[in-house]
Amino acid sequence: MKKVLATLLVVALACSMVFAGGKKESAASAKKTITVGYAQVGAESDWRLANTESFKTTFVAENGYELIFVDAQQKQENQIKAMRNFIQQDVDYIVVAPVVETGWETVLTEAKNAGIPVILSDRMMTVSDPDLYLCWVGGNFVKEGRDGVKWLEGYLAEKGRANDQINIVDLQGTIGSSAQIGRTQGLEEGVAAHANWNMVAQQSGDFTQDGGQKVMEAILKSVGADNIDVVYAENDNMAWGAIDAIRAAGKVPGKDIIIICFDAVHESFNRMIAGEINCAVECNPLHGPRVAEIIQDLENGVKPEKIMYVVEEVFDEKNAAERLPTRAY
Repeated sequence: MKKVLATLLVVALACSMVFAGGKKESAASAKKTITVGYAQVGAESDWRLANTESFKTTFVAENGYELIFVDAQQKQENQIKAMRNFIQQDVDYIVVAPVVETGWETVLTEAKNAGIPVILSDRMMTVSDPDLYLCWVGGNFVKEGRDGVKWLEGYLAEKGRANDQINIVDLQGTIGSSAQIGRTQGLEEGVAAHANWNMVAQQSGDFTQDGGQKVMEAILKSVGADNIDVVYAENDNMAWGAIDAIRAAGKVPGKDIIIICFDAVHESFNRMIAGEINCAVECNPLHGPRVAEIIQDLENGVKPEKIMYVVEEVFDEKNAAERLPTRAY
């Protein structure tokens, strides 16, 4: 009998050890993995690629995340489809860089009804109820445009051209996007404030290098290369395309025609050093870590501010060589 009792005791102890071990494993495995669905605009520019990489290197398993990434190929319908798929998959958070500002009410309402917070990155949405999305992280696009105008004012004064007639070409980004709206507004304010500044052409190159080149080629033919003093390209890639078109027209970019662009990725620094671009206004693409901070705050019960701007600077031919080694993108 003692042997039976002893055997039963051993079995009971073994079971309790297995149970305890199982509880320990369950506790470890119960540590929550946060699932984030990200509906990216596309891969239209070097800035966008850096922005995507920022998210992909931040929302990784080692940091406690699972990232479901969708490239919408610059189509709003693809982003809306992706967001609905995220809702069906019951992700914890949705991040979206909207192609355009309008047309999001329905899918945002669906996300809200599902209890999934939506964080906007880079571009803004215009909605009737601001509570349909949690918060927004990105650049101050109107300020970026105004910074580009302020730089141009100083540059023209420095060159003794402050009172000259200045003919400006605006290569716009994707029409209706936050970056396009803000940067266009900044330039239009500048033109309105200077009686000697003339907007001789304004057309979208859709934020792509090929688009910038094609639009610039058409403008050079219609306006004439001798009648253009400034190209204000609303992103880097369009500026690079415009540079190719200007060279093909027999003009020297950065000298015969002043080039101002936005984003300030590595290649634009190289081109400022080479004298092809005069000014690059920064649009910081490294949103991943900032969005992760917001999510961690939410997990800890801290509500974020509605609007959060990233830090951005202005660079030109004078400081490009010095600052390039410090740049992360």
